[in-house]
Amino acid sequence: MSGPTTRVLAALELLQSRRQISGAELAKCLEVDRRTVRRYISVLEELGIPVTTEQGRYGGYRLVAGFKLPPMMFTDEETLAVALGLLAARQLGLASYAPAIAGAEAKLERVMPDNLKRRVRGIRDTTRVVLPRGEPSLDDQALQILTRAAEDSCRVTFNYHSPEHGPMARGIDPYGVVFRQGRWYVIGFCHLRQAMRSFRLDRISEVTSQRETFSRPAGFDPAVFLQESFSNWGQAHKVKVLLHTDRNHLARLGTFTAECAGSFEDCEDGLLMHTQTDSLEWFAWWLAQLPVRFTIREPEGLKAAMRQHALRLMEACGNASLQAGNASQVC
Repeated sequence: MSGPTTRVLAALELLQSRRQISGAELAKCLEVDRRTVRRYISVLEELGIPVTTEQGRYGGYRLVAGFKLPPMMFTDEETLAVALGLLAARQLGLASYAPAIAGAEAKLERVMPDNLKRRVRGIRDTTRVVLPRGEPSLDDQALQILTRAAEDSCRVTFNYHSPEHGPMARGIDPYGVVFRQGRWYVIGFCHLRQAMRSFRLDRISEVTSQRETFSRPAGFDPAVFLQESFSNWGQAHKVKVLLHTDRNHLARLGTFTAECAGSFEDCEDGLLMHTQTDSLEWFAWWLAQLPVRFTIREPEGLKAAMRQHALRLMEACGNASLQAGNASQVC
């Protein structure tokens, strides 16, 4: 990294992008020693940029809350990436985030040059990101509180509304949040069960962040844990579906196949998909979106769910007399 001025600006960028960063991390990123980092922080303070310093093992540097930095500048590619991200965020069905998404889009529009503005508007008008709608939330603020708590390593408490046991108070150390198969999950250490657990956000209410903090296990991947827990969970349904396509075509369907983690086995008639789901109804809906032919091998419950889905589609077309026997042809 060249010159002290460049490093000072790089330090400012790092402070902007993180809630807090330690002196050791800054020194490593800037390729300087800790003493030089302190000098760069002093330069920023002399320029009127308020930086707070917290001592101790978990201390570090952070910008004063509420401080407004000059507008960030994006390249054309970065702006288009942000526009696509906002477009995808709209499809997640998070009502509480709709004003924030609209506000971010409006801010982008105000600072973009006309040619880039036309491109972004074109993406908005012609591009669709098809994601499954999440289940209705009991607490619209749950996702925001949980993601912030996971970032800050703060314990949370909430009421979990289990179909089997009703509402129950839980306290967890949230390690991460995952969107999978149309549902949001928070994964973390449950203090009631003294074990790792995953919780559906559509069954959570009254989420509250606590003062207690925790240390996240190094290298923990919440998505991997959720997938493995589905595989080991007794109530998960094992699914086998023959997709009448090849791997090249499948790779071009990343938007669809990413929603359903699983393995694919080459067969004479296509690819045999092995996976699990905790909702046969959702999986039937997901299969119906695939732009390829398929044959359900197992379980029988998925075939029944697909027949019901086909019946609802036919009824929506005005053919209410369709019988379940005819609908079975889709399986």
